[in-house]
Amino acid sequence: MKIRVLIVDDQVLIRTGIATLLGRKADIEVVGQAGNGEEALAQVAALDPDVVLMDLMMPILDGVEATRRLTAQGPRPAVIILTTFRDDEHVLHGLAAGARGYLLKDMDHKALAEAVRTVAAGGALINPEITAQLLPHLGRIAHASHVPAPAANAPVRQPERLALLTERERSILAMLAHGHSNHEISEQLLISIGTVKNHISNIFSKLDVRDRTQAALWALQHGLG
Repeated sequence: MKIRVLIVDDQVLIRTGIATLLGRKADIEVVGQAGNGEEALAQVAALDPDVVLMDLMMPILDGVEATRRLTAQGPRPAVIILTTFRDDEHVLHGLAAGARGYLLKDMDHKALAEAVRTVAAGGALINPEITAQLLPHLGRIAHASHVPAPAANAPVRQPERLALLTERERSILAMLAHGHSNHEISEQLLISIGTVKNHISNIFSKLDVRDRTQAALWALQHGLG
């Protein structure tokens, strides 16, 4: 079954180019395009895509607010921010809105297709170019995402929420921090995908986080990445 993709960008040439490149992949189908956030919301309702490639700066409704509205409705479709912006503020706002990926438009089309497959399978990822620059700002990202951050002068000790996790859940949380999909976790730990999903649900509940991105950020904050 093909992965259904919606492309959202206010530049027609960008949309067309991405659609052409992804359309060559046997397992990916571009089901629609939108020129702004409002069109994206309508297209999602009409076309039921698995993945949305979302630009940030668009007229009428920008990509951050469109992402926020989509993710508030549930985990599907997965949203990947696809933009030219590398600065911390744009990354922070995109992740805080619930995006499962943050990628740059100049990336290779093969890497983009693989990113679509990753988030469609339940994974999350950030462009390698900007991962390093995010590390000093994890506290700010956590705050924007409503993930509890330890006080700067707090004693170094095991966080109370981490103590709630089983050893298996800690292992899975660390794998989430590295962007592994449910399928990859299942293969590496030799457990069923259903069991993986149950563990992840328990992790979300114990850490009081909303999604995989927040869980991954929490894990990085607390040394599990």
